[in-house]
Amino acid sequence: MTESRGVGRRRGAWVVACAVLAGCASSGTVVLLPEKDGKPAAVSVKQGDKEVVLDQPYAAAKVTPLGPRTYSSNAQEVQSQFGTTLAAQPSRPESFTLLFVEGKDEFAESKEIVDKILSEIAKRPVPDVLVIGHTDAVGTDQYNDALGLKRAEAVRTRLISMGIPAGDIRAVSRGKRELAVKTPDGVPEPRNRRVEIIVR
Repeated sequence: MTESRGVGRRRGAWVVACAVLAGCASSGTVVLLPEKDGKPAAVSVKQGDKEVVLDQPYAAAKVTPLGPRTYSSNAQEVQSQFGTTLAAQPSRPESFTLLFVEGKDEFAESKEIVDKILSEIAKRPVPDVLVIGHTDAVGTDQYNDALGLKRAEAVRTRLISMGIPAGDIRAVSRGKRELAVKTPDGVPEPRNRRVEIIVR
């Protein structure tokens, strides 16, 4: 029996795959779709003891009796082969960023960004909103974890006040662990004082 599966190195990767396993036969295709923001992505395809890595947009692998065979696909082929599946999938996550005042949970509200967030949430039948608070590198880990959570909760409260159900929004903090702009400890950087809103 032959096994076909997409495994590992899927971080951020959008993949379409079609595999049918029946008795001792296996057939399937895996195609790596381009990221919306152009970031690199990769996925490995393993069949038995053979493995190939797809790391370019529209790189593809087809299961064969001799192992996975790679080839180049394209948008038209993907639409023809996987159009129905793609149409049934949930929309890709969208990410938005709000910047904050140093040491506070006050953000410089951008009506345009807030409107985009609300519009994106409205497009989804069952929205899942993750609000992640971040800080710059000034202060202790404990202080920044608390401040990041205060910032995330401030955005969550604002979204709830605009009609988003509380159960659809989670708030978490990453403190100073995921700096947007790498700086030494203790260095203030406005672009790190932010909240990221991920709408799924």
